[in-house]
Parts: sequence; C-alpha cells; structure tokens
Amino acid sequence: MAMSSILNADDIKKALDAFAVADSFDHKKFFEIVGLKSKSSDDVKKVFTVLDADNSGFIEEEELKFVLKGFAKDGRDLTDKETKAFLQAADKDGDGKIGVDEFAALVKE
Repeated sequence: MAMSSILNADDIKKALDAFAVADSFDHKKFFEIVGLKSKSSDDVKKVFTVLDADNSGFIEEEELKFVLKGFAKDGRDLTDKETKAFLQAADKDGDGKIGVDEFAALVKE
C-alpha cells in the first residue's frame, strides 16, 4: 500500500520539506503537517503497516531511521540522534521497538 493512498501527496511533500535539514525532525509537527493526526485509527494503523517494513508487527530502530522514506522515496534518513529521540518518545514499554498501539498513541499526542 502506498502512503499516498492514505495521506494527501501535497501534505507529505510539505512535511518532508519542513524537516529536510538533518536533526530538525519533530514527530509531533511532522504528524500534524502530514495530516496523520486527523486521520482515523484505522488509517493510522495502515500507516504503521507501511512503516513496518519487515512485517514483524513492530517498527524497530533500524526501520525508524528510514521512516521518512516510508512516506516518500525521496525522504531523507533520520540521524542517529533523531532516531533515538523518536524511539524514546514512542517506546512506552521499554522493549526497544514501537508497537502499533504505541505508534497510534504517539500520533495522537
């Protein structure tokens, strides 16, 4: 499933452009700009499924690094600092990965 079938392509571009500079990523602002905050929980779960590249049921740190590429092929990689901050914000149970419920809670913050 393509991210553009869930979210507006112009919003995706705006969100990626807003955080094009390394170490500028802010998940709260990104989810707002991309339009994910206003989506249904079903759509948020669909986005999670796209980002869970290995279909493990979790977004692991390695997948998180490439999260912007999940929204568009030309998205940049997150820096290690951004990846760790994103993981820390979402990983409420401390298992080192983000489950679908943790992702949904993070989006709605």
